[in-house]
Amino acid sequence: MRYELTDLKLFLEIAQARSLSIGASAVHITASSASYRLKNLEQALGTALFVRTPRGMDLTPAGDAVLAHAREIFQGLERMHGDVGRFISGLKGHVRIAANSSALNGFATASIGRFLVLNPDVNADIEERQSETIPAAVLAREVDIGIFAGPTEASGLVLHRYAMDRLMIAVPSGHVLAGELEVKLGAALEFDFVCMSRASSNFLFLRDMSQRIGKPLRTRLHAHSFDAVLSLVAAGLGIALVPTSILATRPAGVATVPLAEPWARRELNLAVRIEGRLPSFADALVQFLLEDPRVAITREES
Repeated sequence: MRYELTDLKLFLEIAQARSLSIGASAVHITASSASYRLKNLEQALGTALFVRTPRGMDLTPAGDAVLAHAREIFQGLERMHGDVGRFISGLKGHVRIAANSSALNGFATASIGRFLVLNPDVNADIEERQSETIPAAVLAREVDIGIFAGPTEASGLVLHRYAMDRLMIAVPSGHVLAGELEVKLGAALEFDFVCMSRASSNFLFLRDMSQRIGKPLRTRLHAHSFDAVLSLVAAGLGIALVPTSILATRPAGVATVPLAEPWARRELNLAVRIEGRLPSFADALVQFLLEDPRVAITREES
């Protein structure tokens, strides 16, 4: 067929960005060259891969099929380069991770940072997603490693028990809830909340749970980190839903109350695809994440 790996790489970048110009920039060619290469690829395959819409480049059904194969091809190339790289100068490569808010802020980000320091030729993309969406992202090869809360019915994954965490309600020290042994979320929803950003998995989970209970979520303010959320709680702006794992550095003036619901005890799972194998650098990161003493001790204590 009359196309090259560069054409498939361009297709992959366009599909991920939903933009011809951004895809062209990612492979260091002009938009006009990208348009020519994409047309050549579509002619070689005998079908259109994209539909151009006001929102950008949307994949056709044929494009979706090509995307899955393109991801598999480039992951195979990553494995090859990673395996060869071990014989030259250590681990080399690029790994993609998706995790929910608790896993990222309480455990994974610090572990990944230490791994990258030890392996300077490995780069990583870390993306926050809702737990419910992460298994599908791993299966679709959008990410190499997924970390999420709770079980999954998705098949085709190898699951590792990663960490144990618990959701708490953070309140100002003088708050009426501060002396309680535990509290139900429905009772906590009677008060104003300080929340993480609207796109964060922590906020989306809280919003969804409040809808299930049938009570409105009274949000006074959104913040972009748990540190900022806790500072605002200490200042008396409201209460917050936070995981225990981020409370080690909580400011003075913040008390915590365990949630009474069983779902507040969170088992975090690490998932990779069952078929094939990860590149050596990604597999090394998986082992590093699982063996991090700060993470492993939560499994032992549970």
